[in-house]
Amino acid sequence: MNLTGKSASHGIVVGRARVIKTEALHVEVSTVSNVAAELMRFRSAIAAAKKGLQSVHARALENLGPDKAAIFEAHLLILEDPELVETTEAVISDRKLNAMAAFSEVSHAAVAIFDAMADNEYMRERAADVRDVSDRVLRELAGVSVADLSDLHDEVILVCRDLAPSETAAMDPRKVLGILTDLGGKTSHTAIVARTLEIPAVLGLRRITELAKTGDWIAFDGETGEVEISPSETTRAEYLERRKKQDAEKRELLALVGQANETPDGRRTEIVANIGSPQDLPGVLKYDAAGVGLYRTEFLFMDRSEAPSEEEQFAAYKAVLEGLSPKPVTIRTLDIGGDKPLPYLEIGHEDNPFLGYRAIRYCLEHPEILRTQLRALLRASAFGNLRVMFPMIASLEEFLAAKEHFETVREELRAAKVPMAEKIPLGVMIEIPSAAILSDVFAEHCEFLSIGTNDLIQYTVAVDRLNERVQHLYDPFHPAVLRLIQTVITNAKKFGRKTSVCGEMGGSALHLPLLLGMGLDEFSMAPTSVLRSRRQVRSWTFAEAQELAREVARQSRSSDIEAILNRASARPNQGRSSI
Repeated sequence: MNLTGKSASHGIVVGRARVIKTEALHVEVSTVSNVAAELMRFRSAIAAAKKGLQSVHARALENLGPDKAAIFEAHLLILEDPELVETTEAVISDRKLNAMAAFSEVSHAAVAIFDAMADNEYMRERAADVRDVSDRVLRELAGVSVADLSDLHDEVILVCRDLAPSETAAMDPRKVLGILTDLGGKTSHTAIVARTLEIPAVLGLRRITELAKTGDWIAFDGETGEVEISPSETTRAEYLERRKKQDAEKRELLALVGQANETPDGRRTEIVANIGSPQDLPGVLKYDAAGVGLYRTEFLFMDRSEAPSEEEQFAAYKAVLEGLSPKPVTIRTLDIGGDKPLPYLEIGHEDNPFLGYRAIRYCLEHPEILRTQLRALLRASAFGNLRVMFPMIASLEEFLAAKEHFETVREELRAAKVPMAEKIPLGVMIEIPSAAILSDVFAEHCEFLSIGTNDLIQYTVAVDRLNERVQHLYDPFHPAVLRLIQTVITNAKKFGRKTSVCGEMGGSALHLPLLLGMGLDEFSMAPTSVLRSRRQVRSWTFAEAQELAREVARQSRSSDIEAILNRASARPNQGRSSI
């Protein structure tokens, strides 16, 4: 039986299934005569749930590091939330309702608030957090055990409806060949943890827990999302052969560590990494990225009830800068809103959040948030090679306003004799068509430009990339998008500025030779894509890439451009690089 889900973590896997079906909870509703005893029973369940989460947090620190373990610090805070705890106690006291029914009612109401924003993947994941925590408390009240994945005896493919964050953190990664779930997406905790641990995963398979049984053979490809239940021996052998080739390719790519990102005719480019936390550093170093082209600082602000302090931010930025010094690290200031709202910042509901109160727009109206971050960045600059980038800039006025805050904070720290780097390049993300059209103006005032292709595409072709009804219109081959990218690169060169691409297109094998031929200076991508892209750069002469770019520029239809790039990627001399 074949299924297709959402690719969450790449890799080819063949193994036996371990289907996890959590024992169902039945919530009984009754009245109690001894309210004091029921309150005590509820408080004991909260205490037991906290103890369990503290244990999970400790395992997460060991397996995943402090950044990912912060998820469970947020879960512990949920257990202290007055909206949950005090409201439940009030229901028990006022209505004499039993603790399990009272807590179930209150926690379901909290989840419903997040579920009301079901078109927003980030908010769906916040609902999953509250469900995970409330389920733990309800199981304590019911005397039903929580699933324990810390004691897996054999190597298995985990198959489950969804992996709660606490379950993902508790599992022994050495025993997990892969993960398959009914629910979830690329931004879920399961996906993030799977990528961190380099465990192949396919999520959102809908019925995998119904169709697979413990002990079944399963073969799947984490890159394509293809899953086969009970494959034949022939199919298993084919998957194993593909995995053998994949492992051989990994070894071949690792031989490129230390080699230059240079075409055979001498054109050098830089291949750098996108990261979300200091915990991503091992991958940056392992795959020999030339630095960091995009550090997404918003992940430091997520999964918590308040903004991180200046000291917390300073520690995170310092860890990355110090860990990669003297390589450059481009850190993007807070980019929230759109598909990444933060409830404690009270942005509020917006009918079209991608065009709303987000990123630099929010930060310029809340300078205390921006200046706290800039202070942390400037202090951390003493420990490495920092570049600062402002997101979602639409006009020169916005950049100059952000730069003014930067200069004010720098003067304050200088007056206080705080050590800082003398020169810190400032740049903007080109992700709005107005910024691309005015890229010559920005190039005159900035030290570098970085093209965020994910948003640039959706704003250029007017397609919400998270809306399933129009996703098929989200087009990275659209000639208008490619013309805007060429405009930015050309304008930047007039002022001697470098241009990078840090969206998904930066790590696209189809787009790499085209962008190379357009004259792009820097490609920024997931750390695991760095060496594959290096091999590709070393297999194209710059002259060949320029000719490809000229051929694409003559096209007026996306389908023709995609066909040309597919032919180029399949040409015989791909992979001819010398190692």
